[in-house]
Amino acid sequence: MKFVKWSAVFGMAFLLSSCLFGGPYTVGGTVTGLQGSGLVLQNSSGKYLSVLASGNFTFPSGLNEGQTYSVTVRTQPSNPTQTCTVANGTGTIDKADVTNVLVTCSSAGSLAFVANQTANTISAFIIDTSTGFLTPVTGSPFTSTGLAPIAVTVDPNGTYLYVADNGSNEVSVYSINTTTGVLTSNGLIATGSGPIAIAIDPTDTFMYVANVNDDTVSAYTLSNGTATQISGSPFGGVGHEPSSLKVDPSGSYLYVTNFTDGTVSALAIDSTTGVLTSVIGTYTAGVGAQSIAIDPTGQFVYAANETAASISGYTIASTTGQLAAVPGSPLATGSSPEALVADPSGKYVYAANVTSDNTIATYGITPSTGALTLLSTASAGTLPVSVAVDPSGSFVYAANNTSGTVSVYSVDAATGALTQVSGSPFAAGSGARSIAIE
Repeated sequence: MKFVKWSAVFGMAFLLSSCLFGGPYTVGGTVTGLQGSGLVLQNSSGKYLSVLASGNFTFPSGLNEGQTYSVTVRTQPSNPTQTCTVANGTGTIDKADVTNVLVTCSSAGSLAFVANQTANTISAFIIDTSTGFLTPVTGSPFTSTGLAPIAVTVDPNGTYLYVADNGSNEVSVYSINTTTGVLTSNGLIATGSGPIAIAIDPTDTFMYVANVNDDTVSAYTLSNGTATQISGSPFGGVGHEPSSLKVDPSGSYLYVTNFTDGTVSALAIDSTTGVLTSVIGTYTAGVGAQSIAIDPTGQFVYAANETAASISGYTIASTTGQLAAVPGSPLATGSSPEALVADPSGKYVYAANVTSDNTIATYGITPSTGALTLLSTASAGTLPVSVAVDPSGSFVYAANNTSGTVSVYSVDAATGALTQVSGSPFAAGSGARSIAIE
């Protein structure tokens, strides 16, 4: 009898201890790109959370250790209408608050920016969201604050434009007037030698720059358009002549193409500090690995191998960041793919083919394997070296280097086929090298 009473008391004490020390733990993360009103998130407990602006969020009710969580969008924003998607939205509570849920909001692209390397300018355009037609922004093209602008990237909140200046070893920062598209200089950031590509993580917290001349990646924390170099930067762990880089949708990994080696490097991102560490394994791509794209689900990585005239495809192991070749990889293209981009629906990859081909090719993604199938091609200008797709997936844009123009295409949602819009191609500047859509 005494044993039974002791057991009951012990059990009650254990239960009380579990309640006191096993939780509750909160679930939260970051919202980026929010412009509209009315965004409501929902968790698996049926609790709702209204989000008024980009930034951090936390559901007020907690969960205990071992409970599962799931964050979804209950109501999409309006005025303007936007589509918000969730990454890192499901999991199990493991003795800590969850802080890495990512909610990314986007609307139809309203602005386009082009780096004109030879002209040393940045062209800016207002996009007609119904037709894709480009109208130059007042004052465009803008004189670059650095030398030989080679790559442009808009931050996830659509507030700043970052430009890699290959000739002066800097990144130029411009604030964007989201109504008029006018650019205002916001300073310069020192990089390694030969900055050639920029990637920003989905939380708008970290920026990474590929330095083609010294085989490194520079890393920075971002805050209101200012950048602070991360301890240990620039980082090695990449191959010879890193040519492009992308962060996966979860913000966990950075993937880098290495032009001379014909490889892809994988680096893990510390979510607190932004520090990079190499993921085990070196991944063969093809000669002249020049561009990289990641599908919006974060399952597949694709590398354009310009010299080898092929596209390499990989699946991503979500827990390690390691890559494995998809069936049929590398896929022979019969042309020289210089640039790649995946559309927001995850159905298509678009490739800019340079040399005598001068086309934009549409490839279908097999959802179960990531394998690519060529579906169609469309003519571009001379030497298309950069390709972008607007956030709605309605239009595709190509910067034509030799022509100094931008080709704009409407997308057939059912087939991915591209048709040039009225007025295309549009004049940009000499040596148009990179294009980004906001």
